[in-house]
Amino acid sequence: MSEVIVDSEALITLVGGGQATVQALQEALTLAPICVAADGGAQLALAAGVELTALIGDFDSVSDAARNVVPATRQHHIPEQMSTDFEKALLRIRAPVVLGVGFLGGRIDHQLAAFHALMVFARQPCVLLGEQEIVFLAPPDLSIPTQAGDLVSLFPLGRARGHSEGLEWPITGLEFRQGYKIGTSNRATGPMRLTMETPNMLTILPRRLVRPVVAQLSAPHCARWPVRPE
Repeated sequence: MSEVIVDSEALITLVGGGQATVQALQEALTLAPICVAADGGAQLALAAGVELTALIGDFDSVSDAARNVVPATRQHHIPEQMSTDFEKALLRIRAPVVLGVGFLGGRIDHQLAAFHALMVFARQPCVLLGEQEIVFLAPPDLSIPTQAGDLVSLFPLGRARGHSEGLEWPITGLEFRQGYKIGTSNRATGPMRLTMETPNMLTILPRRLVRPVVAQLSAPHCARWPVRPE
């Protein structure tokens, strides 16, 4: 079992080295005030004048200048190459919700790896903040104040079944899996509720819904997926 490096009762912003702006990081910090960097994400945090609680990664993309600013006691070098820096960080964070900045946009392989990590570490709720959308793994039960016409895309990372309320095309009774059936480009008819049987369904919603999504995922009553064996 990997050691938890950051254990917080407050929400955490995790910043990566992908496409992101200082403005996006500052927006995330209004919701999740503790900042952790995954390797090269330290550059954006320091450019924004944000103090890092921890820097986690294999340190192959963080600059020497950034490492000289971050206190050595807050630097956590994880040299193994079997996981991404996002995985290294997410595995070692325990918080109500992690808000990820700098993991969407840019290289497609990096985005696919981030989606994979959301499923592997389903026990840790994490919302990825993009330019126009947010992406997160659907929890066992989710209620969001979507409005009629809002885009709701569901993409399975494995076999997934569930129940929906407030979708133009309900998912109840359907079995989703890659290569068989996906649920992209659905639409809300009003407030939406999803219940899922397995931790395998990516949920993609408009970016403006980040606050209610984070509030829902961090609520004490929100059910979480169990820890997946390493």
